[in-house]
Amino acid sequence: MFEGKRVLVTGGTGSLGKTVVGRILTGELGLPEKVIVFSRDEGKQHEMRLNYMHRQTQTDDVIYRNFMQILEFRIGDVRSFADVCGAMRDTDIVINAAALKQVPTCEYFPEQAILTNCEGPTNIVRAVRDGHASPEVVVGISTDKACKPINVMGMTKAIHERIFVAGNVLSPGTRFIGVRYGNVLASRGSVIPMFHEQILRGGPVTLTVPEMTRFLLSLNQAVDTVFEALKSAQPGEILVPNAPSATVINIAKALIGDRKIEIEIVGIRPGEKMHELMVSEEECNHTIARGDYYAILPMLPELKSEQELEKAALGKEFSSADTVMTLDETISLLAQHELLVGDSEIGNLSEMLR
Repeated sequence: MFEGKRVLVTGGTGSLGKTVVGRILTGELGLPEKVIVFSRDEGKQHEMRLNYMHRQTQTDDVIYRNFMQILEFRIGDVRSFADVCGAMRDTDIVINAAALKQVPTCEYFPEQAILTNCEGPTNIVRAVRDGHASPEVVVGISTDKACKPINVMGMTKAIHERIFVAGNVLSPGTRFIGVRYGNVLASRGSVIPMFHEQILRGGPVTLTVPEMTRFLLSLNQAVDTVFEALKSAQPGEILVPNAPSATVINIAKALIGDRKIEIEIVGIRPGEKMHELMVSEEECNHTIARGDYYAILPMLPELKSEQELEKAALGKEFSSADTVMTLDETISLLAQHELLVGDSEIGNLSEMLR
């Protein structure tokens, strides 16, 4: 899929962006001609560059020696049309991972969320429409919070999805698609690094509501979803992983383990739901199962596929309340991803996850 391609990753220094870049550089899906890391964070770009400069062997997950000639770091902002046009020039694949994603931050600064999460995707579509770039495919990274959104972050991501769906009509030479998934285990700003830091300080571990549920998947599973969408999603489709979920109380208990640390209930935060949705009641009738994923088919008549619509629809909404793991299953999942650690390791892990 990436053989000889020029790939742009916006927000390439974020948790997902870095994992996407690392996976592409393994060559598992072909060796790219160029991978462009585009973000406005010069500090993170410098750290990322130094990290790759010290990777020399296959055990470092990079399988060819000249990757520093392949990897290009570019300072810029998706909010700037000029920056986007410059970064997209001559690209074949664009992965838009740039986002403001913290729910309370977006509630207090909604105009900033609109600029990054809506204006950014608009600039990408406009760059293609106006002839500044002609990538084969553009994939947008969305969130379960975009499904029946009640917060600014989800609302802006829902608009992001629609901007890319409509991009297929405006620029039919490029395939605009999306992925939607829930909480990524231990991504920057997520609850697990916060719990680790609270445990390191001796507690208390603060919970919103114990029964609140959230979908969980690893960074690599998130990247798998992106790669599957690039491979199989048709114009305007949004791919959703069939992911498990857990209650926040079980996540906290799993991380605390046998430690004598109190749990404090602080109440729901502005803009939060008790249970997240991956597929809404309104979307389920045009959502089909596809392997380990669900594909939400576009509603625009120009993009509808009669053959796809003939397949059995999902039939009901897909909620984080549907697939809740037990405490033992939650412990097993977190252990599998090496997130259950001793006190001496928590500090290093928390710093690594920032």
